[in-house]
Amino acid sequence: MHKFTVTIIREIEADTAEEAALLLYQELSRGPVPDHYAVTDETSVTTEVKLDRGKADEFASIDHTADPGNW
Repeated sequence: MHKFTVTIIREIEADTAEEAALLLYQELSRGPVPDHYAVTDETSVTTEVKLDRGKADEFASIDHTADPGNW
């Protein structure tokens, strides 16, 4: 299995880094889940990904940890 760093990019005005993180948390807990991500692989190659909301919701509803191919 490979490792990836997935980043959500938001520009947030705040007085401190902690406040910015809290404001992002607030946004994520109240609004729709973001569908734009920056994904960086083990070789430091970054790809911009926009998910299809319907396919992403379908994927999220399935317990993929139960798939023996993930073990």
